[in-house]
Order: sequence, then C-alpha cells, then structure tokens
Amino acid sequence: MPGRSTSSSGSTGFISFSGVESALSSLKNFQSCISSGMDTASTVALNLVETQTEVSSEYSMDKAMVEFAMMDRELNHYLKAVQSTIKHVREERPEKIPDLKLLVEKKFLALQNKNSDADFQNNEKFAQFKQQLKELKKQYGLQADREADGTEGVDEDMIVTQSQTNFICPITQLEMKKPVKNKVCGHTYEEEAIVRMIESKHKRKKKACCPKIGCSHTDVRMSDLIQDEVLRRAIESHNKKKHRQSN
Repeated sequence: MPGRSTSSSGSTGFISFSGVESALSSLKNFQSCISSGMDTASTVALNLVETQTEVSSEYSMDKAMVEFAMMDRELNHYLKAVQSTIKHVREERPEKIPDLKLLVEKKFLALQNKNSDADFQNNEKFAQFKQQLKELKKQYGLQADREADGTEGVDEDMIVTQSQTNFICPITQLEMKKPVKNKVCGHTYEEEAIVRMIESKHKRKKKACCPKIGCSHTDVRMSDLIQDEVLRRAIESHNKKKHRQSN
C-alpha cells in the first residue's frame, strides 16, 4: 500500500507510488516464470507424443498449459487493475485519499468477469502449443487426428517423405537444424540465416522480404519468428531413421 508524507491537507499529490511500482516490477518478473513453465510443459507434451506415451487426461500437459494460461491471464488482469488505479488517482487528484485496495479489487473483478475460453487463443504460447501438438500428432499418424483430417491408414513414411521438402531452408538451401516459423506467412527458415538476413536489411534501412519463392510477405520482422519445434523434431527423427538404415 503506497504511503504519503504527513500533511494536514490530505492531498493525493503527496502519495508516493514507488513501493507499488516496485512490487509491480516483481510481479512482471513472475510472468517470466509462468512463461518458462509453459515452455517446459510444451516440451514434455511433445516428448510424450513423440514416444507415444499414454498419459491420463487428469495429469496431461494440456491441462497444465491451461492452468498456466489462466495464471498468466489473472496476473495480467491484476497488473492492469493496479496500473489503472494509479493512473486514475494521479489524473483525478481527489481531495481525500481513496481506498486504493478497494479500487484495485473492483477493477480486477471487472476484468475477471469478462473471462472466456476464447482468451486462451490470445495467449501466444498456448496457441502455439495447441498448433504444435496438432501438427506432431498428425505427423505420427495418431488415430484422433487421422479421423479428423481424413488421413487414416496413411503410412508414416509417406507423411515424412511428403514433408521432406520443408526440411530445406529457402535461404541456405541446406537442411535446417534450428528452424523458425514465420507467424505471418507460415514459412520456415534456419534461424541463424533469417536473423542475419533481417539484420542486414535493417542496417540498410530496408525491409526483409520472405525468401520463400512466391511469398508476398514483404516485411519479415524478428517478432514474427517462433521456434518450429515440430519441424525440428521431424528432421531429427528422419535423420535418426536414415542413420539406423545405413548401419
């Protein structure tokens, strides 16, 4: 709770929010912990699919991701409520110091009351997790996805063969080791190559076009790139299989 200097006027101009802002900074650091937790849960979930390990829905990584996304949403709402309250008090400068705790609670509850399942689609890590999980299940030909996509009975080797062309980076023309996907156009590149290309263009005050032939995306940015964990695993799996066959 923010303090104020002793003054008979009771003016809010004497309120110091430095303690509150320091606490907010700590809460924002906690968001990075949630983000790390989501990364770990995502990796474990993909590992389970890759090894085709059965896990009960009660302890599934999908449930863990939902809980992380809910924590992230709740923390964002609290941060917004506190920041909104501070802004309101600074702008209004009421004669008497208001009950800041009550104001924050009201704003927080107002935000919480607007919660919906659709919010999770706005959580980038959650949406990325669901997409990667779907793609990896499809790659391994799991029953649920085969029925949904009409690919029941398709041989796994055929699926891998069809996607092999996506293993090649459009910039280096070499097989990718650390692929990243462009969120805007969906194309993938070797991370080091696309980062170097973007930096080179920006140094010359130019925009970086997607290097994939035929793509109309003309302004690729660093923020557009996300790790393509599914493709990386597909490449590694393919190379391991080739290695086994050659021995």
